[in-house]
Amino acid sequence: MQTELIRYLLNVVRSFFWMLFFAAILEAQAPSTSPQQSPNAGSYRVSGTVGSAVDGRPLARANIFLTDTKDAKNKQGTVSTDTGYFAFNRVAKGKYSLEGAKRGFISQDYNQHEQFSTAIVTGADVPTEDLLLRLPPEAVISVRVTDESSEPVRKGSVMLYREDRSTGLRHVVGVESRQTDDLGSCEFARLAPGVYFVGVTASPWYGVHPATVRRDGEEDPSTAELRSFDVAYPPTYYGDVTEADSATPIAVKPGDQFQAEIHLSPVQALHLVFRAAGDGQHGFTMPSLQKSGFDGEQLNPLIETRNISPNSFEIVGISPGRYQVSWPGSAPREVDIGNNGQDLSDAKGEPFSTVKASVRVLGDAKLPGPILIQLRPADERTGTVQARVDEKGQATFENVIPHNYNVFASTFGAAGLKPYSVVQISSQDGATAGPSLNVPPGSSLSVSLSLVSGMMTVEGFARRAGKPVAGAMIVLVPENPDQNRALFRRDQSDLDGSFSLQGVVPGSYTAVAIEDGWDMDWSLPAVIESYVKNGKPITVADQPGHSMQLNGAVEVQPHH
Repeated sequence: MQTELIRYLLNVVRSFFWMLFFAAILEAQAPSTSPQQSPNAGSYRVSGTVGSAVDGRPLARANIFLTDTKDAKNKQGTVSTDTGYFAFNRVAKGKYSLEGAKRGFISQDYNQHEQFSTAIVTGADVPTEDLLLRLPPEAVISVRVTDESSEPVRKGSVMLYREDRSTGLRHVVGVESRQTDDLGSCEFARLAPGVYFVGVTASPWYGVHPATVRRDGEEDPSTAELRSFDVAYPPTYYGDVTEADSATPIAVKPGDQFQAEIHLSPVQALHLVFRAAGDGQHGFTMPSLQKSGFDGEQLNPLIETRNISPNSFEIVGISPGRYQVSWPGSAPREVDIGNNGQDLSDAKGEPFSTVKASVRVLGDAKLPGPILIQLRPADERTGTVQARVDEKGQATFENVIPHNYNVFASTFGAAGLKPYSVVQISSQDGATAGPSLNVPPGSSLSVSLSLVSGMMTVEGFARRAGKPVAGAMIVLVPENPDQNRALFRRDQSDLDGSFSLQGVVPGSYTAVAIEDGWDMDWSLPAVIESYVKNGKPITVADQPGHSMQLNGAVEVQPHH
C-alpha cells in the first residue's frame, strides 16, 4: 500500500512538471498581447523572424541570443520555431545585441556591417517585435588549376585574398591558403559575402633546371638538351594574369558557389646569380625573393638555390617579373628580373633604421598601463611595425624600413581597448605636431612621443526629417583628417537612432551619418569632404565623467 502511494505521488509530480514545461514553451512561442509591453509590468518583448539573407525563407532551429550591451553576462538564448519565429518575453529596459547562428550560415548580429551592428533598444518607444534577422548563407570558392595541356596541376599553392575597408581605405589582405589535390582542385568554404582574389604558385611536374656552369666555371654541354625543360610557372592570379594589379576580383554574394579556373602557362626559367658573404663554416648571407603582390602581401615563388663555386650561388626556377629582393640587414628592394644570369649581388635595399621612443601621457605622472606603439606606413602599402612601452616609458623598434609613418598608440586592459592620440613628436631636429614620423635610411632616431588619452564617449542620435534611422554609419571626422587618421571614430546607429562613439580624444570634429556607406573609403579626405559640409560640427572637451551628449540630432545623408 505504501509503495502504491509513493508511485501515485511521483506520477502527480511528473504531471505537474510537464504541465509547467509545456506552458513555458507555449508562452515563448505565443504572439504578443501588446505591441510593446508584455503582461509583466516593467518588462518588454523582443521577437521576430530569422531567415535567409538571400530569399528570406524562414530558418528553423536557429540559435538566437540576446545579450545586454553593458553586461555580457546578461545573456538569453532561444531556438527558432519551424516558421523561423523567436521571442524573448521578459526583457528589461536597455540595449541588446541580437545574434543568430545556424549551420551553413554566417553567424552575425542584427543588421551587422563589419564589426558594427544595430542594437535592439527596449523601453524607447520603438518597435522591438516583428524584427527580421537575416543570416547570409555560407559561400564557397572552388579553384581548379590546370596547365598548358589542360591537365590538373597538383600540389599547387593557392592563396585567397579579400578586400578590406575597415581602416577607411581599400586594402587587399590574405585570408588563407590551400594546396591543390590530384585533380588540381581546392576549396575555400564558409565564406562571408565580399570581394575576393585568388593567386597560385606551382612548378611544372616535368621541369628540370640544369646547372648553367660546372664548378670549374665552364658551361656543361651535356645539359644543353635539357634546356627545353628548364621552365617555370609565373605566379598567376585569377584572370590568368601574373601581376596582382590586373587580377580579376570575385564578388561573392551570400550562398554563392563560385568556380575559379586558373590556367598556368610555362615560361623559360631564369637563372640568377649572386655572391654571398661568409666563409661557409659559419653560413652564408643570402637573399630571399618574394613576388610583389597586393598591399604588403607577397607570393613566395617555388625556387631552388645551389652553390656553383666558392661564395657564388645560383637561383633557378624563377620566372620573369617584379620581385622583392631582401638581403639581411637591409630593407627589401623591388627589382625587375628579366635577364638570364642577372646578378643580384648589388640588389640591396636601403639599410634598416632603428627608432627609440620615450613615451609620456600628458596629464599623467606615470604611464597608466602597458602601451603598444605602432608605426603604420602612411601609404598603408607595407607592413606595420610595433613595440611595447616598458615600465620606464621606453620603446625600441629594430629593423625599421625607411619610410614615412603615422604613429598610433593604444593600451588594452580590463576596460577594453583604450586609444591615444600622438599630439607631438620631438627629436633632436625639433618638434612636430601630429603623428607623422619620417624615418631616413640607416638612421638611429631618438624621439619623444606626447600622448593624449582618448577617454571621451560621444553620444547622439541619427535622424532624417525628425525620425530615428537605424543602421546608419556614423563617422566622427577630425580637423585636418589627412594628418589625423588616428582620431577617426565610427559606430552604427541603433534601433532608436542612437549611437555611441568610444575613445574620443578631445578636439574639434564633425559628426556625419551616412546611409549604407559601408563600402566607401571613409577616411580619405576627398571622399568624406562632401559629407562633412552637411555634418554636425562639435568640440569635444575633457569633461568629468568622460561622456558628452550631442545637442540635436545628426542628419542622415544618402550615400553618393
